[in-house]
This record gives sequence, structure tokens and C-alpha cells, in this order.
Amino acid sequence: MIAAPHIYVDADACPVKDEATRVAERHGLILTFVSNGGLRPSRDPMIRSVVVSKGADAADDWIVENATQNDIAITADVLLAARLVANGVHVLGPTGRPFTPESIGIAVAMRDLKQHLRETGEIRGFNPGFSQKDRSAFLSALDQTVRRAVKATAP
Repeated sequence: MIAAPHIYVDADACPVKDEATRVAERHGLILTFVSNGGLRPSRDPMIRSVVVSKGADAADDWIVENATQNDIAITADVLLAARLVANGVHVLGPTGRPFTPESIGIAVAMRDLKQHLRETGEIRGFNPGFSQKDRSAFLSALDQTVRRAVKATAP
């Protein structure tokens, strides 16, 4: 039997830590928060906290090195999502937006375009606020993704 999927959270500035915890607990999955610091440890043995060095991509690199095919990752970082999707990891943004092999190319292109437009002063660097609708969409998407990943590990 294939091991149950793990959930990895790019935890720096992640607005859905509590929601990810609830879904992981409901499905009995290990949840690992990865951050450069500031994580509150949990007494729950199914919830792990990993604090990496302060390097620019240290948390990203740790997640890529540890997440395997059919695991689940939560991140708003499009470049991290691209690395994970290439490894067969299910990836969701904090609004529930899935990053898939079919969508990751355009997501990276849009990220690069927006970065260029910010650098040239064409647009401002503001992200829309995180709403209750986003939180609800994330919960639904994560639950569906977990069900898909668990089903894929069944004998």
C-alpha cells in the first residue's frame, strides 16, 4: 500500500493555517508547516513545524525536497508551485486556486508579467484582500484535493 499523502504548508504569511489544520485532522493526515520562523509548535503529533534558515528560498527548497508525488502543498508562491507540480504534487493557493500541469505555465507567465509591470511603475503592488469567500473556497478545494489524493493511494 502507498503511504497516505502529507500536507505541506508554505507557512510564512499563510492565511489558511487553521483551515488546513482542520482538514488534515478530519482526514487523519500529517500536516507540516514550513517557515523561516515564528511558528507555534503543536502538541498534536500529526502536526509538525519545520523552521528553516533565513535564506530567500530555504522554506521552498525544504518543501520541494520533502514533498513527493501525490502529496499536497499549500502556497501562494507561483514559482514554488511550479516546482512542486513538476514533481506530481497537488498544489493549492490559499484562495483554493489549484496549480495544475495545465495551468502552471500561464500562472508563471502572469506572475512574471505583473512583476515587470510593478517594476516599471505601470501597476501598484497591491494584492486584493483575503475574504471569507476565499477562505470558504479554500476549505472546499482542499477537502476535494485531499479526497482525490487519498483515493489515489488506496490499493
